[in-house]
Amino acid sequence: MSKSQKKLISTFWLLGFTTLFFISYADTTCPIDFGYVSKLPWKRSDCTDKPVNKEACCGTIKFLLAPGLAKYLKKTSMFYFPNTGIAAACMSSFNNKLASMSINISFCPVGWYDQLVVNSSNNCGGVTTLKEWREKLGYKTELDSDCRGNFSTASQCQACADAGIRVASQLGSDTTLCFKYACLYAAGIVNEYGPEDPRIAKCALAIPMAQSKTNKRKKIFKVAFGLLGAIFGVLTTWGCIIVYQKLKEERWLAALRQEYVRGVKAKVLPNTGAKWFHVAELEQATKGFSKKNLIGQGGFGVVYKGTLLDGSIVAVKQLLDMDINGDDEEFTNEAEIISKIRHRNLLALRGFCVESDAIKGNRRYLVYDYMSNGSLDEHLFYEEGNTIARKPLDWPLRKNIIIDVAKGLAYLHYGIKPAIYHRDIKTTNILLDSDMKARLADFGLAKQTTEGESHLTTKVAGTYGYLAPEYALYGQLTEKSDVYSFGIIILEIMSGRKVLDTSSTSTRLLITDWAMDLVKSGNVENIFDDRMGENVSKAVMERFVHVGILCAHVMVALRPTISEALKMLEGDIEVPTLPDRPLPLSHESLKYIPEFSISTLGISGGRSSLDTSGSRLSIDTSKPRSSI
Repeated sequence: MSKSQKKLISTFWLLGFTTLFFISYADTTCPIDFGYVSKLPWKRSDCTDKPVNKEACCGTIKFLLAPGLAKYLKKTSMFYFPNTGIAAACMSSFNNKLASMSINISFCPVGWYDQLVVNSSNNCGGVTTLKEWREKLGYKTELDSDCRGNFSTASQCQACADAGIRVASQLGSDTTLCFKYACLYAAGIVNEYGPEDPRIAKCALAIPMAQSKTNKRKKIFKVAFGLLGAIFGVLTTWGCIIVYQKLKEERWLAALRQEYVRGVKAKVLPNTGAKWFHVAELEQATKGFSKKNLIGQGGFGVVYKGTLLDGSIVAVKQLLDMDINGDDEEFTNEAEIISKIRHRNLLALRGFCVESDAIKGNRRYLVYDYMSNGSLDEHLFYEEGNTIARKPLDWPLRKNIIIDVAKGLAYLHYGIKPAIYHRDIKTTNILLDSDMKARLADFGLAKQTTEGESHLTTKVAGTYGYLAPEYALYGQLTEKSDVYSFGIIILEIMSGRKVLDTSSTSTRLLITDWAMDLVKSGNVENIFDDRMGENVSKAVMERFVHVGILCAHVMVALRPTISEALKMLEGDIEVPTLPDRPLPLSHESLKYIPEFSISTLGISGGRSSLDTSGSRLSIDTSKPRSSI
């Protein structure tokens, strides 16, 4: 790494931390082990020689914090500390470690404290966690390819540094701070040797290392040559031992990988009727998971089109790890739930695949029937940026799709015991087969109730705009939470308009507020998508709009069940008079409601998963997940 690049990050590693040493947080412990401070051969002379070179010492100490922060990123997937208490405890622990080595840094300046707390407004482009990093940059960046190995040559180190600068420029306007993030990511996540390796610490984290004295090297060489024969014998013996231990370790790791596969398979019910595929079958079907066969991609996985040996066409969904430890919850949940159900309006599961090896790690796949007509989203909104242009849907097709989704949802709620709540009903999760029949897909977030339960209180997971208010705010999940999402789907299908309109000229953001205004003003025809055709039944279409508004009512008690909604759609029972809605969320009088409440109810796009544990589920305003 060049001197200019070292200088670029030198001002950020420690500024502001020294004042925290004097603050006492008795009940807070630091999650970082600073043992590496005494083990790394860093240049201590700047801080120990007399007189002390204060400027050089402070610069070195700033860099010395970096391995600890890189280890913290690897352990927690967080670039920041969650609160000031932990930040203070870590600085105190760091100072104590230096003090035990007779190093005093009280003369170092302060000023960087606010940037070490997770809620700091001075972060890099809004990135605070590894998940947010990957949502902005993807799972593979230049750092992932250029910052591996032991940096045995200067060119390797320079390539990693150059990659960090380019990645930093993609993250945010504060490229200096973002470059620090890139360094932590390279040392803590990418490099297999880790931040405590002297070579990685020197290159990726710019820690100055002590220079060996020439006369000391000469003495070492003299001793080495004098004892060459004895050393050769010892090395040969130790070499044999190391080879043996290496083989033993590889066998142990292979056993762990086999145990992982057995453990995942054991979580999935054995009487599912679905097939367990070998990964070689899926690689052959998808031509090695080639980019040409990629048909979908999102934060939780990628989907490939494949052809099995029997000629059948399938969609192969690979679930990606959401953290460094992996997470099988979504895989086993979807595998268990969808294996229990068989319905013409629910996507059929062909089988599973779980593999683990030393090179590619843990891999999990779900294999489905391929839906040749893609997702409903591609047909409704193809003019708004979809990569695949689909033919617009006429009214008969839209009517049938709404009925199909209602029937599939009714089966989940009443056709199986205990009931299943889908939790992520949206246009991208409604797929169309070759006959344009709709099938509800993606059961990764689905929840199965316990017999006799009327509702569940659970972590909130779903997509902004489609979340029922009582579920988004309080985690109260009922069958009518799915009904709310279904109502939004009806209005999107009838209007060709997305659930959230974020254009600067719009006075109504949520589709239900917009539709209700038009119905109340007698202009219901303005809701209908012009692409549905002319020979349509306006009375039936109006009934569908009314059912959509009723299903998506903010009051749980005023929503119908999915069975009642289906009967209304089919004309078996009358649609009741539409009750008034509360003020729309964009109304002037609600502008001072706390931001959390408004965003949770659907005023910003993306996927929402709320969990105070701070692990896999967190608030996420990225684009919605792709489905098969």
